[in-house]
Amino acid sequence: MKSDIDRLMRERELDAFIVTGGEEFNTARYYLSDGARITHGSIFKVADKPALLVCNRMELEEAVKARIDVLTDVELGFYDRYKEAEGDSIRATVLHWSDVLRRLGLRAGRIGLYGTWQVNQTIALYESLKADLAQYEFLAEAENTLIEEAMLTKDEDEIARIKAVAARANAVMALAWDFIAGLRRDGSCLINEDRARVTIGDVKNLVRRELMARGLEDTNMIFAQGRDAGFPHSRGEAAMPLRVGQAIVFDLFPRELGGGYHHDMTRTWCIGYAPPEVREVYDTVMEAFDISVEAFGLNKPTHLMQEAVLDHFEKAGHATTRTHPSTMEGYVHSLGHGVGIDIHERPSISHLRRDDFCQIGNVLTIEPGLYYPERGFGARIEDLFVVDGKGELVSLTPFRKDLVIPVG
Repeated sequence: MKSDIDRLMRERELDAFIVTGGEEFNTARYYLSDGARITHGSIFKVADKPALLVCNRMELEEAVKARIDVLTDVELGFYDRYKEAEGDSIRATVLHWSDVLRRLGLRAGRIGLYGTWQVNQTIALYESLKADLAQYEFLAEAENTLIEEAMLTKDEDEIARIKAVAARANAVMALAWDFIAGLRRDGSCLINEDRARVTIGDVKNLVRRELMARGLEDTNMIFAQGRDAGFPHSRGEAAMPLRVGQAIVFDLFPRELGGGYHHDMTRTWCIGYAPPEVREVYDTVMEAFDISVEAFGLNKPTHLMQEAVLDHFEKAGHATTRTHPSTMEGYVHSLGHGVGIDIHERPSISHLRRDDFCQIGNVLTIEPGLYYPERGFGARIEDLFVVDGKGELVSLTPFRKDLVIPVG
């Protein structure tokens, strides 16, 4: 949580850190500013002192909505430094940062660097910092960064936002079910009241409209039918007609409009009826889902949940990435991941990662699946869970797990 940041800085022996970036959505900047809607600006945090957001003057009104101190680059003399650097923006930034750090009382020390920026600009800035500010040691953590560690557990405000997204996402999933259930068969296809064939694109457009109406945005949902459902990240083909009796993997992971917290859920559907081989695989996936929930335990390593699912699938005769690391069918991914401002956060629920533990405040997915593209189907079930204050795993995804959508 954000309240852990000073402790995490001490553990990493950091005297300060800086979060910077360009106009791209910047997870670390959003997180530390409590969602300030800015496209420029850097956050400076000296150990055991309040953070400071330095913003462009054009964005001051948005920046002051952050729950941290704010100053503009004009107030801090950036444009004087820009003139001194003869228009070299990287050089001006380095001089400007030196001014800010001294203002915050730090004249030497170890400084972590975080944020999102174009690779070429990041490298140029890093090289200039090392060359021109030798009194500071600038560090770039490759993994398990301070920011990632803080985001690993959510506070009450964050969980409340995720629950609000979850409620709206579940409602939209229900609308998609009802829309399909209201269609009619026309041979192997589905038609609407105007007798027009309904496509995957029609369903996706409905979902996007309903998300927008609820203050959410689509982040490239998966609605994959038939063979496409056998590839876990196939998005589905918009022009493909909906067909009865084919497996559909519907993975919906919207976030707050304009960037913010996510919800993540997957359901597998067959319209009208489910072929026996799809039903058999679906039931095996549902058993794996229940097994993984039962394997959860507060403070237990997350990889134990994945290993319980691997045991189940392998016993049932399915290939997994433990028995066949290069397999393209069977169980080809990890069991789950953390969810928050990023759709993929820690903790990881994988047999390949053994240093994550189930903690109070985790928000995580459980999503076993089996995939057989050459047999024309796949199946995945996913709920989003929170580990509540009692250490219990609580689903934020109450939407039904029925396989078949009945149609007339």
